[in-house]
Amino acid sequence: MFIQVIQGQVLDRDEVKAMVAHWASDVATTGSGWLGTTAGVTAGGAFGALARFESEEDARRYNDRPEQDEWWAQTSKLFDGEVTVRDSIEVDEFLRGGSDDAGFVQVITGQARDVDRMKELNQQYKEYADLRPDLIGGVIALHADKLFTQAAYFTSEAEARAAEGQEPPEEVKAVLDEENDLIQSIAYIDLEEPWLYAPK
Repeated sequence: MFIQVIQGQVLDRDEVKAMVAHWASDVATTGSGWLGTTAGVTAGGAFGALARFESEEDARRYNDRPEQDEWWAQTSKLFDGEVTVRDSIEVDEFLRGGSDDAGFVQVITGQARDVDRMKELNQQYKEYADLRPDLIGGVIALHADKLFTQAAYFTSEAEARAAEGQEPPEEVKAVLDEENDLIQSIAYIDLEEPWLYAPK
């Protein structure tokens, strides 16, 4: 899997949502290799999107098409300032991966001091899956310079907030503490109403 991560500040949430929906229904369907997109805008206007493709070659073919250029020329005008686009050099999944049934998605960006160890810790979540039924799963897109983007998919925001407010068992807390120690420059984009698109 190959993931492109797009982030920026939007001027009009509804206009951006309409353009992303247009891309998923009209632009994306004219190519092959697109697996789905998770996107949304926070209450403060921060936009985050993860577009998933079967391979980097598929993503490049999408980006090189004239209809993609036309779509982006219109969509980019809806952002206030610079838009950041990061490509994955590796993709990792945990638990059941991403889910189009999620009611809440938390996108986390940061830099890991030890990428391999961070991946190992994420895989340990399956041992404690019964403790967090609100967490469906997630994906991690690893970028250059040890940067990463992680999207965690939850059943709902209310259930996620309730669960994270509970004190975890000591073995789970140890995993979370070590993971937090590995990450720096962390930022959150909470998609309270995620836009979830997949090929029909």
